[in-house]
Amino acid sequence: MKALLFAAAITVASITGAAAATPRDALLVTPAWLSEHAADKDLVILHVGTAAGYQAKHIPGAHLVDGNSLTVKSPEGLITELPPPEELRAQMQALGISDRSRVIVYSENEGIARATRIILTMDAAGFGSRASLLDGGLGGWERDGHATTAEAAAATTVVLSPLKMQSRIVTADYVQSHLKSHGYIVVDARAPEFYNGEKPGIEGAVPGHVPGAHNIPFTTVSGPDGKLKSPEELKAIFTAAGVKPGDHVIAYCHIGIQATAVIFAARSLGMDAKLYDGSFQDWSKRGLPVELPPATGK
Repeated sequence: MKALLFAAAITVASITGAAAATPRDALLVTPAWLSEHAADKDLVILHVGTAAGYQAKHIPGAHLVDGNSLTVKSPEGLITELPPPEELRAQMQALGISDRSRVIVYSENEGIARATRIILTMDAAGFGSRASLLDGGLGGWERDGHATTAEAAAATTVVLSPLKMQSRIVTADYVQSHLKSHGYIVVDARAPEFYNGEKPGIEGAVPGHVPGAHNIPFTTVSGPDGKLKSPEELKAIFTAAGVKPGDHVIAYCHIGIQATAVIFAARSLGMDAKLYDGSFQDWSKRGLPVELPPATGK
């Protein structure tokens, strides 16, 4: 009887612990956690960076995801678009991702945006609850004393079922229809000089920002060590940008990479956040209205 009561207590404690876990706990792992689980059968580690960086050093067992991986260029010339489901499935499978995989993504440098782009892609592919970011990236792994290697990970043959795509991407029409909707806030994740129209950004883009958009530069959500800022710091950043509890965030940037860092930060706080994948490149191509702050004098 005592054994049964003890087992029941453990079960309740486990359930309570799971219920108390925050979205941040699911989205981030530490170098210590990864070191402990690196040999897990279904773990897939993705090194987001350059071929040269990967060949120099990476976490043992990691597969390279470069700037062209898990994205496509649209017929309209939009860069870094989410691939069609079957194409995305084939690319994921080539990286060793199966139906049972737990995916850990890290950046080879201190910037997190390219890694969070992969996290968003995993989320859109239905792996949102099984994809996490290594907090601090490769630098954090090394600072904690863990080894790296130059040996490429062996290719594996896995089975990945047709993807159950999730609604994580929105279009220009969606953005337009929600610009003045209660409970929705559009966030421009570009640096202030692009938001303010001082610089046009990507070739073909016009100066300014989507009318009514608030600016949260993507670099503000993480520190110089590549770690996501604390929940308190992130809450202050979103509050200062006009985001209220319960708001739905629609984020964009130049081409759909930088905004994913802001989306990741929003998700870590439990917010609903979606990506305008075409971002300001698409908005400009469509000739849609833009806004300039009065301070620019334009």
